[in-house]
Amino acid sequence: MATKLLSIGTAVPNGGLQQGRLRDFFASQPGIDARTRRIITAAFDHSGIDRRHAAIELLDDASGRFTDAEGKLLRPTTGERNRVYREQAPPLFAAAAEQALARAAIEPDEVTHVITASCTGFFAPGPEYRLVRDLGLQNTVERYHLGFMGCAAAFPALRAAKRICDAVQGAVVLVACAELCSLHIRSSNDAEQIVSSAVFADGAAAAVVTSGEPRRGTALLEMGDFTTATTSEGEADMDWDIGDSGFDMRLTPQVPRIVGREIEPVVRTALGADRSIADVDAWAVHPGGKAVLDRVQSSLELGERDMAASREILRTFGNMSSATVLFILERILADDSLQDAASVLGVAFGPGLTVETAQFTRIAPV
Repeated sequence: MATKLLSIGTAVPNGGLQQGRLRDFFASQPGIDARTRRIITAAFDHSGIDRRHAAIELLDDASGRFTDAEGKLLRPTTGERNRVYREQAPPLFAAAAEQALARAAIEPDEVTHVITASCTGFFAPGPEYRLVRDLGLQNTVERYHLGFMGCAAAFPALRAAKRICDAVQGAVVLVACAELCSLHIRSSNDAEQIVSSAVFADGAAAAVVTSGEPRRGTALLEMGDFTTATTSEGEADMDWDIGDSGFDMRLTPQVPRIVGREIEPVVRTALGADRSIADVDAWAVHPGGKAVLDRVQSSLELGERDMAASREILRTFGNMSSATVLFILERILADDSLQDAASVLGVAFGPGLTVETAQFTRIAPV
């Protein structure tokens, strides 16, 4: 029996931020010269983002943790930032997971495995443990956590879930990704750090994967093949490191160029000799940024409709790292304009540069 993704749930923090206000906030920080202000304006205005969500208060920080009374952005230590992650991430994991379980009509005590992914904080017992505790899952649930795999982590997590379900008949795997990218925001004159501040956001998404029978007539995604490929260059163009004032994100202007050059052969290999790009009915492309989406669209010769879900998620939520591509798949699940047995291809990018692909078939409700 085929392994299926039954449902997706999503959650974001309450702190909604308009991109224009964030632009002005960063441009007004002490020590920002005219040249840096122009870089900030360009990065924020050409990001393809209207609004994002953050777990921290940046513009009206009554706590004084991240900004002072005059609105100056502070530099909390990595330990202080991680403490906020430990406070704020588990409720987001749980909210997305609860929604996914409810949509799949799966009771918590039916879950047999939990897989979590995150790259914006760490603690132990970790997020996978907290999901078991917070959702009241059985204490015998097998748990796995994928850490520091970046924006592409959702697909390795789903791949692991599929392999579990293929091997264990009746398994029910809860996959959850949550990221608090805003914790690592800081004022900077460095163009790469400015770009990171302009695009990254906070959010969580969860999926229910099983080899058992679905409980009710809703659309689902039958899971197909997954592929992983590392590009011939780019190891130093997208990476994370742990600094004294948060995680240091490197995202160079070379990333869109490398993605644009490498994506077409990766996708053709993923589809195999008997299928073409034109055979794909719906695309879930991780919106690493507007330039990345532009390069993917151009290289694969995709239409505006093919990119619509990815661009809409970027516009309304920003880049939430590993959770983002699940937000896009949620839209595809709900898209009743897609015919039964529609072919879906997901593409995500992570440090390395790594390109992950995932194939699905959207099965319409009976």
